[in-house]
Amino acid sequence: MAGTDRHDGPVELDGSEGEGGGQILRSALSLSLITGRPFHMKNVRANRQPPGLRPQHLACVRGAEAISGGQSEGAAVGASELRFEPAPVRPGDYVLEVGTAGSTPLLFQCLFYPLALAGGGSLTLRGGTHLPHSPSYHYVVGVWLPVAKAYGLNASLRLVHAGFYPQGAGEFIAEVEPVRDPPSRVELPARGTLRDIAVGSFVGGLPFGIAERQSKEAVAALRERGIYSHAENRPLPVTHSVGTVTFILAQFEHTIAGFTALGKRGRPAEDVGREAAEEVARFMESGGALDEHLADQILLPAALLAAGRLGPSSPGTTRYTTARVTDHLTTHAWLIERFLPVRVTVEPGGAVEVAPA
Repeated sequence: MAGTDRHDGPVELDGSEGEGGGQILRSALSLSLITGRPFHMKNVRANRQPPGLRPQHLACVRGAEAISGGQSEGAAVGASELRFEPAPVRPGDYVLEVGTAGSTPLLFQCLFYPLALAGGGSLTLRGGTHLPHSPSYHYVVGVWLPVAKAYGLNASLRLVHAGFYPQGAGEFIAEVEPVRDPPSRVELPARGTLRDIAVGSFVGGLPFGIAERQSKEAVAALRERGIYSHAENRPLPVTHSVGTVTFILAQFEHTIAGFTALGKRGRPAEDVGREAAEEVARFMESGGALDEHLADQILLPAALLAAGRLGPSSPGTTRYTTARVTDHLTTHAWLIERFLPVRVTVEPGGAVEVAPA
């Protein structure tokens, strides 16, 4: 082991900690590439059914190997234990397959930070783009990317083909830029006044009328709650994948939030639009500045800022509030503190602070 400090040397991880899902592995891979610290994980995805590595998680391991020349031990479908030895990330252009219904947005978020810190490059990712239990492509572009930019991290994304569950077969290309000057601090204690609600209704490989029905219902459901919005209906390019999605982007004075609902065979289009609208309504009733998904996803760039990995920045502190404290959030905080000299404080009421340790 090189050194004796807590944040120097290999990291031992228990994949059953907290929510015990795939996020622990994805963030561990990202942080390992960034810090150069190898890790050993036991009980991979112990709290999921089935447990162990699934093909989409294996794709993240292979992606981390591809951009760095790093090596893994135990990387096989169903495996409950994994060792990963990173190597320096190489800027360049990469084409990666996630698999039929694997999440390209999750793979992108795993590899984005190490590649940006290494000087940038391009990622062509093939698999699912709009899937359950994953940020949608539209969420990444509309919500996650603007927040990343606030930390001096940027990319331009282009959707080639949408990939819906279960066929997948989507593709998007990300041009990742080198890190720019980071902020000295990020403060998001309140969302402020609502400025705009945009309903996006999309169909791929299905009649366009479905998109119109989705957006009409979403707009009506929001209006019932005194929330006025405007809608845009669009077809998405697909190969053999078919599906629908409603994505609602809420822009506030200080923050943004996004809400996704996916269609599926036999589900009325109206139900899809109403589901997305009801997610907006629940968020509006809460006091948090960030939606629960962004509150989790902002932790990693916030920790990189606090640890000085994005460049000199003082005090390098991020503070925000979230609509709901989730197991994803608290587990992510635990993992980040294992790799970086930062302190993540999560209050039961939803106040979060990420600061140098």
